[in-house]
Amino acid sequence: MTYSVAMIKELRQLTGAGMMDCKRALEETGGDMEQAIAELRKKGAAAAAKRAGRIAAEGVIACRSNASHSVLLEVNCETDFVAKDDSFIEFCNQVASAILEACPSSNADVGTLEIAGGPTEAGFTTVEEARQGLITKVGENISVRRFALLESAGGVIGHYLHGSKIGVIVALNQASDQLKLDIAMHVAASAPLFIDKQDVDQGMMDNERKIYQAQAEETGKPPETIEKIVQGKVAKFLSANALLEQPFVKDPDIKVRKHLESEGAKVMAMVRFEVGEGLEKRSDDFVAEVMSQVRS
Repeated sequence: MTYSVAMIKELRQLTGAGMMDCKRALEETGGDMEQAIAELRKKGAAAAAKRAGRIAAEGVIACRSNASHSVLLEVNCETDFVAKDDSFIEFCNQVASAILEACPSSNADVGTLEIAGGPTEAGFTTVEEARQGLITKVGENISVRRFALLESAGGVIGHYLHGSKIGVIVALNQASDQLKLDIAMHVAASAPLFIDKQDVDQGMMDNERKIYQAQAEETGKPPETIEKIVQGKVAKFLSANALLEQPFVKDPDIKVRKHLESEGAKVMAMVRFEVGEGLEKRSDDFVAEVMSQVRS
């Protein structure tokens, strides 16, 4: 069986692999399209395994919503260059849409979800197969890191994307479109850790108290003064990190609590993702790495 330029183009559209990779796959399989697809998938899986240990702390945040749910998704790659690539962005949006439709219970289930555009007879492929193909295409490690789903549950959901690096979804019992946007933008800008003071994780609070205690003891002041210092710092921490206690970004003279009360609204849940938070960043010179590969 022979192959044509049209077959190479078709194979590239089906798999997302590079033109030369498609040409070689057709050569190796005698022009058999199905075998060529299988061969490229094998190479994609091998490439994904090879790059799995490489740091992927760049990427994008994607958001999708329907009448009942909103999803926030972080997908990582190695460089900001790939994060701006159209095929990478399309993959992120496809995965977010698949999660919104299927509502998986954990990140481990995402890889098996189907997304449109794959090389199956039905025109679908799995997220994991698409991820491996994209790794082959862009030459970087790609990781579907995390997602969050919020259900409106009779209320409303606001969402906000700050470019592609910060994303927020927030569920409220009720709110106008403007209030939903206001609160989501505030969460993006101020990064609260919890909604109200009583929502703070006790383990986190105990750790903060230990730090404040150690700092205060270094002053050499009497125990009763040290306790007042610690209590003051604890109160400041709670006010700075509780959404309802923060000054509202669009009107710092009032707190978020008062802004919500003006419309009888309550925040039920919130999620804020920022690309790469908590991940190790690349410290090497990527330009030098590329040049070394070119010269080798």
